[in-house]
Amino acid sequence: GPSGCGKSTLLRMIAGLDSPTEGKITVSGREVQRPSLDVGVLFQESRLLPWDDVEKNISFGLPEKTPKDKKKRSIRDSIRLVGLEGFEKALPRQLSGGMQKRVAIARTLINYPHVLLLDEPFGALDAFTKMKLQEEVLRICRQEKMTLILVTHDIDEAVYMGNKIIIMSQKPGVIKSVIKVELPEPRNRTGYEFEQTRSRVYREFFGEDVPEDYMI
Repeated sequence: GPSGCGKSTLLRMIAGLDSPTEGKITVSGREVQRPSLDVGVLFQESRLLPWDDVEKNISFGLPEKTPKDKKKRSIRDSIRLVGLEGFEKALPRQLSGGMQKRVAIARTLINYPHVLLLDEPFGALDAFTKMKLQEEVLRICRQEKMTLILVTHDIDEAVYMGNKIIIMSQKPGVIKSVIKVELPEPRNRTGYEFEQTRSRVYREFFGEDVPEDYMI
């Protein structure tokens, strides 16, 4: 949806960071009233502590009273999950933007949430790094059987990562349309079916056909 329609606000309500003015939100059959370890949130900014190394930044996602042995094991497993072995003691300034994002992903996943919320997490990255991290997040979600909810302005990203695309209208935001993505996995970004789905989303969002310079 367009900027200001309430996408991020909706995500914050699912995370329990904001409360709805009407109605209620349920996750796994339980009403959301406060933040929960069952729901992880990854924002656009990595939000790493510049004075802490990779291990300490990742451990920040764990509950304060986590036993020491479990804490070490969880950090090690999260680092392996995102492919950061060998960088455990590196500071954020020693890492590329993509690696910093991997640290943020590991911190979000350290409690193995059932639901992973992404608020335009790859918007500031270069195209190659963005595509690699999209693939990594999808791999992790399939492997750990997590539900993924993504806020994005990028139609290609929505088609590549989503099984269902929800389009919102201008403020006040309401659900404009819901498009089911029925593409085989792994998805081919340059395939005919991908282009057809992308064109459909474009038409729904903008109310017009895709311009020629947007076509493959």
